[in-house]
Amino acid sequence: MGYDMENDRQKARLALILRTGRLRLWFYYPATRRYCYMSEAGEYEQEYNPAEFAKLFHRDDVEQMRSILFDICDGKQDSGQLYMRSRALKESNCRHFEVSISIMSRDEKGAPTSLMGIQHDVTEEYRRQERIRQLLMRYHTIFDSSMLDMLYYDKNGVLTDLNDRACESFHVKDRDRVLDGSFLLVNNPFYNQIPLDEMENSHTSSIVKFNQFTEEKYRVDEFAMKGTMYYESTINPIRNEEGELEGVYMAGRDVSEMVNSYHRQQEGVRQLQRGTQNIKQYLANIDYALSVTKVQMVNYYPQAYTFEIVNRETHHNLRMSQLRCIRLASPRFRRTVNCLLNRMDHLTKNSISQAIETEIRDEKGRPIWLMFNMVPMLDADGRVVRYFGTYRNVTNTVETEQRLAEETKKAQEAELVKQSFLTNMSYEIRTPLNNIVGFAGLFSDEHAESDEPFFVEQIKQNTNELLVLINDILYISRLEAKMEEFKKEDVDFAQVFEEKCQMGLTTIKPNVKPIIHQPYNSLVVEIDLKHVSMIIQRLCTLSCMTTTQGSITASYEYRRGELTINIENTGVGLSAEELPHIFEHFSRDEKGRLKGSGLDMPIVQQLVLQMGGTIDIQSDYGKGTSVWVSIPCSASKIEKKRK
Repeated sequence: MGYDMENDRQKARLALILRTGRLRLWFYYPATRRYCYMSEAGEYEQEYNPAEFAKLFHRDDVEQMRSILFDICDGKQDSGQLYMRSRALKESNCRHFEVSISIMSRDEKGAPTSLMGIQHDVTEEYRRQERIRQLLMRYHTIFDSSMLDMLYYDKNGVLTDLNDRACESFHVKDRDRVLDGSFLLVNNPFYNQIPLDEMENSHTSSIVKFNQFTEEKYRVDEFAMKGTMYYESTINPIRNEEGELEGVYMAGRDVSEMVNSYHRQQEGVRQLQRGTQNIKQYLANIDYALSVTKVQMVNYYPQAYTFEIVNRETHHNLRMSQLRCIRLASPRFRRTVNCLLNRMDHLTKNSISQAIETEIRDEKGRPIWLMFNMVPMLDADGRVVRYFGTYRNVTNTVETEQRLAEETKKAQEAELVKQSFLTNMSYEIRTPLNNIVGFAGLFSDEHAESDEPFFVEQIKQNTNELLVLINDILYISRLEAKMEEFKKEDVDFAQVFEEKCQMGLTTIKPNVKPIIHQPYNSLVVEIDLKHVSMIIQRLCTLSCMTTTQGSITASYEYRRGELTINIENTGVGLSAEELPHIFEHFSRDEKGRLKGSGLDMPIVQQLVLQMGGTIDIQSDYGKGTSVWVSIPCSASKIEKKRK
């Protein structure tokens, strides 16, 4: 009675530990290959076979866990750790575990009889770290890639971070130098009049004359800041829930050039007004020419990052930001538009010509293509002040070019098939054809009636060889032109392997023994059964042709995402001179004889390569040949036979 109470208390303590630590225990028994979970009450739950247990976890993680289990059972290691995920249709439902595997008990010889897995649920920690990682990634991406000057001061007013744009604006050559803790907000000429504890979300515009900040603490001379700077910025203080200041973000930009440009524009306006009357007629003529050709005018202002579309009819111009310009382009052209805007922002003096596919659709539902031509407009000093250009709708032209390209590609593919066919059949097709013509001609010559069955048999035999040869020539021409379609499906390979081998072994010699190894009760893999079957049958048929005694052995194995098929024979084999040419069209042996139709191995090679696999051959002359074919695939069910 006392023992039962003590046992119950131990189970209760174990259950408390498991719940508190989010742990689960399971055991693996190598003798039966069974798994068993322990419940929170300390009792053993139902047993799982390997396939059932594997359904609880992600397929890749199960392979890693099994590798550790087998290594421990084989004595290669005493314990192991890994990271595993539960199997779930959605990522949000997936659980994450840290699993430690160790030996629970051994037999008299020291071999493990049971292994224990401690499964720690770390899902919440994983998701928390993932959220932190994504937040940090977004922060650094926005901060570093911003097209504005970005600065961050901590709660003590010490500069702790700034981006490349700010370094450029304030002539900072050594970023680490200004982040040494000596640069304070109170010494910043742009913000020194605002007390740190009174910082509020605000937009400021400053005009700073650097010759007024001569004190050493401002460090104006250190960074060669001269003249006057017009600066626009936004102040964003960060406060905690208690209202205490945590830090201050500042985003701004130097608008000196824009202001100076505005002043220059004002002066230019006064000059232009004097010549307006003379230009009006000239502009009217240009408008007429543009309206006839359906060409529109555009401007881009690098200092203001603004794109302008000129409407000649209403005289109301549409201005767009860079972001809106990028979003009007189709997704595959947004990077192109961004690059073009960056080139103009950097004041390139080269002209720009680019066709852009937009998100806008015409009345036929087609995406509209616009052709832009932009040229830089320079001031009296040769500096770029804006870009002027035109755009026109080239949708019909682009559609015509795309159709022409498609038709050209089709014509090239057809020509490739034609040339491949003519090359392959140039010589080999003549031999059986000459035999057919020759024996048919013997019927018109003097001959014994008893020879006629022999003539007929030879005509039939050569006709069949000719038919096989033509079919293989057409098929390999199709393969080499990449016109064959491959479709994968789930297939229980263990159920079809022997049948496919037997179909290829129909011509086996009487003194040759066929051996087919079947290591699985069930192996469901995602493959193209039609083409894999063709590979097996052709390799078996070639083995039958070259093997007069001994055996032909066929086997297969699935390991780590690859289905490997091995066809081995004890035939005549290949010499060292023949082996390098085995995949060439119509390759012959030392006696000048074809192997099959002469295209079997090239067809097998093309099928394997186009399914993403590999093929290897090992052959000893007079002893036999082994061929290994590996096809990448995924397995959804693996049930090996017990030895």
